[in-house]
Amino acid sequence: MKRLVIYIHGKGGNAQEAEHYRSLFAGSDVVGFDYKAQNPWEAEREFSLFYDRHSKSYDTVLLVANSIGAYFSMHALAGKGIAGALFISPIVDMEKLIEDMMRWSSVTEAELRTRKEIPTAFGETLSWAYLCYVREHPVAWDVPTCILYGGKDNLTSVETVSAFARRIGASLTVMEDGEHWFHTDEQMRFLDGWIKKSMRSDFGG
Repeated sequence: MKRLVIYIHGKGGNAQEAEHYRSLFAGSDVVGFDYKAQNPWEAEREFSLFYDRHSKSYDTVLLVANSIGAYFSMHALAGKGIAGALFISPIVDMEKLIEDMMRWSSVTEAELRTRKEIPTAFGETLSWAYLCYVREHPVAWDVPTCILYGGKDNLTSVETVSAFARRIGASLTVMEDGEHWFHTDEQMRFLDGWIKKSMRSDFGG
């Protein structure tokens, strides 16, 4: 059986990160995706085209996705017949995250509606169109999924990710000393162990 593993990076990442995962999926082809999308409606077309182009000669496809890459994937690739997904620090409630960023920046909903876009001190631009889209297009994801979450994640609370995992029936693993960005040697060893365990228990190796 020919299996493809698609790796989708988070913000600021790149497709080269897929190299790390090759040894964890022996016997599978691993491909990274350097996408350009900045929002879910751009991702819907770009992700779908990439998936269709790369998956057609494989019997099964697994998805490994980070942060905003996981969020975009859930919007764009639901219904594609993906066999399983491994999400690392996924953004699972974008509406709440945007509302949190508005609160951090002391921006009201009325102000954002009027101004349309508001830059923030932490480098993100709040967008009224983005918030409206997220509210009008809730995530509907029914792919068998394993989630890795860092206990020190500063973007998504453990309550939020736990509620999402329960809703879609995903397994949830928490690394208490993990951050939103898994990058230290200790965190990457934990991540690698989580993938190996998830593959054995959830996706048949």
